[in-house]
Amino acid sequence: MNDRTLDSLTALAVRLADAAAPVALRYFRTPVAVDAKADASPVTIADRECEAAMRAILAAEVPAHGIYGEEHGQERLDASHVWVLDPIDGTRAFITGRPLFGTLIGLWRDGKAAIGIVDCPALGERWIGVAGRPTLRIAAGASQVAKVRPCPAVEQAMLGSCTPYMFSGRDSIAFDKLVRTSRSAIFGGDCYSYAQLASGFMDLVVEGSLKPYDYVALVPMVEGAGGVCTDWQGRPLDLGSDGRVIAAGDRRTHAAAMAILAG
Repeated sequence: MNDRTLDSLTALAVRLADAAAPVALRYFRTPVAVDAKADASPVTIADRECEAAMRAILAAEVPAHGIYGEEHGQERLDASHVWVLDPIDGTRAFITGRPLFGTLIGLWRDGKAAIGIVDCPALGERWIGVAGRPTLRIAAGASQVAKVRPCPAVEQAMLGSCTPYMFSGRDSIAFDKLVRTSRSAIFGGDCYSYAQLASGFMDLVVEGSLKPYDYVALVPMVEGAGGVCTDWQGRPLDLGSDGRVIAAGDRRTHAAAMAILAG
């Protein structure tokens, strides 16, 4: 992908974030109805309308591209370019008035995550990750390079995860050991934990049961900040990964955490 093409696709991804943000904010901290999906996870009109706004732009601008969306399904997954959309990552945070939810916009191109945006409209913060480029954090109209911090050992790591209840069986035991080994652990945060890792305020994020729309956008963001984001075996994440994700700002902590999770 040449720089000009990458620039235009990144600009398109930014337009998607710009379209979703006002929709989310219009419904944030209002008494929206909450429905339960087949997996019992919550969904609101904000989730659906945010994704619809992004899909309308893609249909007009890049109709041959594929879409993998959380709320409105999949289209053309065999295309060379597939947009992977999570309109509101952290719906539970959203419906309880917590501002840590975000919109995730990923571009999967020829088997790799090429672009990833994490947009947190209630906080006015946005991270833009592009393969091969430094990750940028945008806030209050200013842009700065996001950079992970060194952390040589799990014992020194600030660990984040959405909830310990996303693990079961052997994974639950292994994750509990990781929590007890780490310096400290914090739960909740969803995509915001990965963004804070990319900005050098957390060291490790470990989760399970994720879908591609939960993690594709995170990969370029974390990697562009100098971190690593893989499955629990250290393999690159793809659209067929098993949903177990480990992100770290320091490869030494990543390797040590994998060893603990392996038992």
